[in-house]
Amino acid sequence: MAEVMVIKDVEALAAEWGIDTSQLDYDSIELPRGEDFGIISDDEDVYQEEQLDSDTGFGNVIVVDNLPVVPLEKFEKLEGVVRKIYSQIGVIKEDGLWMPVDSKTNKTLGYCFIEYNTPQEAELAKEKTNGYRLDKSHFFAVNMFDDFDRFMRVPDEWVAPEIKPYVPGENLQQWLTDEKARDQFVIRAGTDTEVFWNDARHLKPDPVYKRAFWTEGYVQWSPLGTYLATVHRQGAAVWGGAETFNRLMRYAHPQVKLIDFSPGEKYLVTYSSHEPSNPRDANRVIINIFDVRTGKVMRDFKGSADEFAIGGAGGVTGVSWPVFRWGGGKDDKYFAKLGKNMISVYETETFSLIDKKSMKIENVMDFTWSPADPIFALFVPELGGGNQPARVSLVQIPGKQELRQKNLFSVSDCKMYWQSCGEYLAVKVDRYTKTKKSTYTGFELFRIKERDIPIEVLELENKNDKIIAFAWEPKGHRFAVIHGDGPRPDVSFYSMKTAQHSGRVSKLTTLKGKQANALFWSPSGHYVILAGMKGFNGQLEFYNVDELETMATAEHFMATDVEWDPTGRYVATAVTSVHHEMENGFNIWSFNGKLLYRTLKDHFFQASPVTILLIASVDVCYFT
Repeated sequence: MAEVMVIKDVEALAAEWGIDTSQLDYDSIELPRGEDFGIISDDEDVYQEEQLDSDTGFGNVIVVDNLPVVPLEKFEKLEGVVRKIYSQIGVIKEDGLWMPVDSKTNKTLGYCFIEYNTPQEAELAKEKTNGYRLDKSHFFAVNMFDDFDRFMRVPDEWVAPEIKPYVPGENLQQWLTDEKARDQFVIRAGTDTEVFWNDARHLKPDPVYKRAFWTEGYVQWSPLGTYLATVHRQGAAVWGGAETFNRLMRYAHPQVKLIDFSPGEKYLVTYSSHEPSNPRDANRVIINIFDVRTGKVMRDFKGSADEFAIGGAGGVTGVSWPVFRWGGGKDDKYFAKLGKNMISVYETETFSLIDKKSMKIENVMDFTWSPADPIFALFVPELGGGNQPARVSLVQIPGKQELRQKNLFSVSDCKMYWQSCGEYLAVKVDRYTKTKKSTYTGFELFRIKERDIPIEVLELENKNDKIIAFAWEPKGHRFAVIHGDGPRPDVSFYSMKTAQHSGRVSKLTTLKGKQANALFWSPSGHYVILAGMKGFNGQLEFYNVDELETMATAEHFMATDVEWDPTGRYVATAVTSVHHEMENGFNIWSFNGKLLYRTLKDHFFQASPVTILLIASVDVCYFT
């Protein structure tokens, strides 16, 4: 094995040999297959265990038991029936179906072996046909061939497990007790992942922890900041602690691509996609839901990518992500998935469907949970050429009771936005004009906590204005809208309750001609950043909504990301190498728009929407 060298030693040796390391692209360097040069992956022991489990080489073979015992004259007919059933699931190899015969009786033995092209096809065949009823007397019992090898390694005599002494764990909320009341953030640049304190008083980041090759995919904070998750070839892991970031738990899921935490951090959802042997078939998707603390798989879902491709805003290989959306606030009681003409709602006590069945809703297109309560809003477009109007409905779980419904006419599109405490729901409705040649936009505003859930209609003064962005004030009663068709749109602010109109929406002000196409509210409300991303080249306006005045204007040229710290005191803006090769790095600003410090980082990237991930703090709803 090659000697392990730190990067300083590499650079010193390169200088001695006259090599300019600034011209080297470290990310393009690939290790020879089978050689790790001493850089051991954190999941190497899991990988070795899996290699041990699969060293028989029969991971793509299943054993089908409880077949009829038939004489030789019926052999071909039975073989044809079995082949027809299992060839529908995957490609059976040539001579890949073997049904043994008893040499004494010349009858089959009641089982067969089937070899597929891939282990994924074999696993799917086991899942789909175990318990399959061939006739009234024969129900298939299907197992993986490798399972028998694993069972044979079980010792004949029981040995008591070793009792390990109790070791008290670290306080995973230790960062909340920082004497300087700082928050932490994580960045990825090149092969390094680094955690810093945001030390704004000293105008620089304060290093906490740094590690090379910490993840093989990306990193992600849990919603409350308790864990930092990493993605590896054999699964995901979570880390935590005061400063050392020890590995707390691993979650075995080979080839995992995406992860998602439940709001209360009790569960972790992992996703992988596997290519089929037949290119005409859809990818095979595996989704696991783990208990974060124990690492136990609470429920898994397997199927083709087509089964998970409905709804959602992002994902890979055609699958929407997140597939499952969590409801009931931070109690993590419910999660749900959008399907064709249905919404499947599960409860986490048993991880089964509520009432053991999905909600049948014809042509349902989208749904979204209240952030605070077990209530979701759903949208159904017009049916029958407009004879049946579109509608938005509010449904309470677990009783599946419809709390409120609003019919909508001439609808071309609809988007739903919850206020962070579940007090209000805004439904943006794009409608066709009478000529059907153009559309205009209005808002349906639901007051969720009031009696009978009253609904108000809001239309802009120029209802033909294009809506560029909408955002609620966190924990508050105000919202902002960017609207207009020109290169400099307007920004309007509204309130759901004012001293003059406590129960009616009213406009606070309109800012004319702003270089903005995105809204970023402070987590504590009061302040908002009007940001000009992409074509506006990183224009930033820091606006005080209480006083209705601009605090500062600034620019972070080519900025790709904007992220508030959880206390609302600081803001991070970033330029990532995913979008731009020049000026990669991040700026830290005060809430009122003062640039505190700037950090440049080559190969600064993060394979997720947010590059600088600031740890979340406890979220409490209150009103300004």
